[in-house]
Amino acid sequence: MTAQELDMAGVEAFAGQMIGVLNGAALTLMTSIGHHTGLLDTLAGLAPSTSAQIATAAALDERYVREWLGAMVSGRIVTYDPAGQTYALPPEHAAVITRAAGPGNLAVLAAGIPLLAQVQEGIIASFRSGGGVPYAGFPGFQKMMAEVSGMTFDASLLAATLPLVPGLIERLTAGIDVADICCGSGHALNLMAQTFPRSRFSGYDFSQEGIAAGSAESAQLGLSNTRFVEQDVVSLDVEDAFDFITIFDAIHDQAQPRAMLKNVARALRPAGTLLAVDIRASSRLEENLDHPLAPSLYTISTMHCMTVSLAQDGEGLGAMWGEQKARELFAEAGLVVEGVAQVAGDLLNNYYLCRKA
Repeated sequence: MTAQELDMAGVEAFAGQMIGVLNGAALTLMTSIGHHTGLLDTLAGLAPSTSAQIATAAALDERYVREWLGAMVSGRIVTYDPAGQTYALPPEHAAVITRAAGPGNLAVLAAGIPLLAQVQEGIIASFRSGGGVPYAGFPGFQKMMAEVSGMTFDASLLAATLPLVPGLIERLTAGIDVADICCGSGHALNLMAQTFPRSRFSGYDFSQEGIAAGSAESAQLGLSNTRFVEQDVVSLDVEDAFDFITIFDAIHDQAQPRAMLKNVARALRPAGTLLAVDIRASSRLEENLDHPLAPSLYTISTMHCMTVSLAQDGEGLGAMWGEQKARELFAEAGLVVEGVAQVAGDLLNNYYLCRKA
């Protein structure tokens, strides 16, 4: 196609789109730095201030802070008054990118992008040869996800998530057996155990680091109704053991999700409930085009969720496996989806309420 045949207006429009992509990527890096250094939280607590005042308040080097502010001002995240050479973070912006925002803090998600970039060479090699990058290649990413899930649990687990299951609060108060599958650092399990001392809580995860963190938090809280087991749930062999089982954003990462779900179904008592939380999306690409985080989620899937599964010769479901595929796998495992709910403030997830078939 010659230059004369090109729609030059279309070329210019797409060039503008790509410039926006590049600027967005750059601002993602700066937002990540602002999160890790505490600059965003510091700015949220200050009146309009100079770069020197901000650097002092954050205990950081002024020259770096000033250059960072240049990116954030030109990116329309921080405001600037040339007369006084002062900077401010509008409260409307702070409500979205500071720790005070709780589970709505998008700066935490921005902090995940540089972590993914660290495994780019391994991902490129996997494109060419298959396989994937294993969990061990993502130590920083796992810590970031623990922060994301921790904010969500603190904000909504007790007040909004558990009440989705009819009668569950009363049963937990009276005393039942609960398991958290792929419990990670165990924060959700410990929150429940602390709130419902008459119930018994078991956390399963193949991560030695995660199990150690959960056990340490449990000990710090003085809990006597928890146990943490280092185990791949694909080999979980218990039957009719639990009245309530949770899986928080873990099914799509599994190498063998079908085997995992069959083991979960077997471990669930006949009158029990499985609460499975996973990415809210469609299994059909064309139905995700208007999803506000679709590009980010497909990217995270390519560079983490899918690849860690394929690294184990797994199915590689990926983060965007979607509701239709989820229902298929639940049914295959002998689970009936009785409802799919959402929780206010959680933009990412569906909450599947399941029982044995």
